[in-house]
Amino acid sequence: MAKKTSPISIEVTLDENKVPVKIIWSAPDGGIENEMAQAMLLAIWDGKNQETLRMDLWVKEMPVDQMKMFFHQTFLTMGDTYLRATQDEKMAATMKDFCDYFAEKINLKKDS
Repeated sequence: MAKKTSPISIEVTLDENKVPVKIIWSAPDGGIENEMAQAMLLAIWDGKNQETLRMDLWVKEMPVDQMKMFFHQTFLTMGDTYLRATQDEKMAATMKDFCDYFAEKINLKKDS
């Protein structure tokens, strides 16, 4: 049986100090071609060594308020992914509670 591959590419342009100034990514099967990004968090599980390998990059011009929103939204999606992967509703709800707390502490949510 033939196997299909689905390429995902990330191109990072660095300044003279090796600080990212541009991130461009493509995922053709998802309809993404040479899209600009300001930040990325990549985590890959190494099952053999039982450890997470990661790469966290952001362009030097990324505003702090956008970085805060980026982290908040990433935490939310991690909770959703955790629930889909484990069916652990109790911990997923705990993760959502943390996201609400995080948003409150960095002033993403207005007081009701």
